[in-house]
Amino acid sequence: MSDLRDLYQEVILDHNRRPRNFGALAGANRKVTGHNPLCGDRLTLYLRLDDERVVEVMFEGSGCAISKASASMMTDAVKGRTVAEVESLFRGFHEMVTTTTGTAGDRERLGKLAVFGGVAEFPSRVKCATLPWHTLQAALHHPDSVVSTESET
Repeated sequence: MSDLRDLYQEVILDHNRRPRNFGALAGANRKVTGHNPLCGDRLTLYLRLDDERVVEVMFEGSGCAISKASASMMTDAVKGRTVAEVESLFRGFHEMVTTTTGTAGDRERLGKLAVFGGVAEFPSRVKCATLPWHTLQAALHHPDSVVSTESET
């Protein structure tokens, strides 16, 4: 089990050091900013949605290793998928990082995203892992909005 955790950590560190789909997206028709004030994570997500399909997605910003790796892997995972498929991935990912009751089948369905399964053991890191996903949800349903992991008072 220790070898598997080491592998997962290495995957997360790799995506943090060399994030995929990093940068502004020319021709984006959705743009949403996300912020996690507790950790300092900030990202802007650019999305080109065409006929209910994610044609292209990129992000830019800064944050902790988990936040950046989550954004990097998320962009890879959702590119080319329909909005319904993205919604299903979001639900599965969110459940995986917020509970410890997931099954091997649930994680298998998430593919490479399963590396974030251990986040549920560290509640303070859940918002880091989910910020990109909540930002994506906003881009799909509330373009040009701002997302925060903390409710505004």
